[in-house]
Amino acid sequence: MPDVRQLRSLLSIAEHGGFSRAALATNISQAALSETIRKLERELGVELLERSSRGAKPTAAGESLIEDARDVIARFDAAIERARRTASGEAGMLRLGFEATGAGALMTRARARFATRHPQVRVEPKRYDWAGEVPALRDGACDVAFVWLPADTGGLALEIVAREDRYVGRHVEHALAAQDAVSIMDLLDEPTPYTSRAPRFWRDWWAVNPRPDGSEPIWARDNDNVEEMLEQVSDGSSVAIVPESMTRYYARPDIAWRRIADVDPLRVAIAWRVHERAPLVHAFVALVRELASEQDGATG
Repeated sequence: MPDVRQLRSLLSIAEHGGFSRAALATNISQAALSETIRKLERELGVELLERSSRGAKPTAAGESLIEDARDVIARFDAAIERARRTASGEAGMLRLGFEATGAGALMTRARARFATRHPQVRVEPKRYDWAGEVPALRDGACDVAFVWLPADTGGLALEIVAREDRYVGRHVEHALAAQDAVSIMDLLDEPTPYTSRAPRFWRDWWAVNPRPDGSEPIWARDNDNVEEMLEQVSDGSSVAIVPESMTRYYARPDIAWRRIADVDPLRVAIAWRVHERAPLVHAFVALVRELASEQDGATG
């Protein structure tokens, strides 16, 4: 089968009308060009060029091959360029892992600015439930992720880029809905959603277990995702402790959200594999770092 080098030689000879002019244009010796075309003709079993003292012109078979060769070479060159741009971080795909609201508005701004700076890169968001972004990142299912801490971050590099107050959600007719802010001690008798899908330390942190008085929360029904958790809140069977961004992104008329005044805020980190070398990953991390710094400056 013809290779791209042979097709380029044939195309150059046809365009320049002969071997000598093609040799000058391509900086390849005339003898080498001649041998390349002879080899190609032998492989195909057809004559591709009519040679004369005035130069060379394609035969009918040559014209047919040249017509298709232009398309083949163009596609080949485009593929090489895409590979080069991907390797340099100018093109490709970046898989971004996150849970629920991720890093809130910071994540939205990061994706928008990254798209502006890297228009040839497709950012593919990949949503996970209940601490699932960490094993997905470690296993290579995503390239970079916004991670909710605490988390088992072994093998990962990370930088904290955002903090969010924690809020409690309860049915709008609940007695606590009338308060502007609540204490974690106000929730002692309130069932708290439970998920067996997340590590125990993660569940305990979100539920504030143990409570300041040493007691364990009253656990509500198990759930697999945010939507199931909110249904438990909506039917009045439990309350839910969530980051502030969820109060906006998951706003519902039947759920009232109030800030918990006396618990630590959620810390959100941008995380990637320790030995990650992909330029796109490091470009995205740098951009998130830049946006986080801008955000800190605006609120400082």
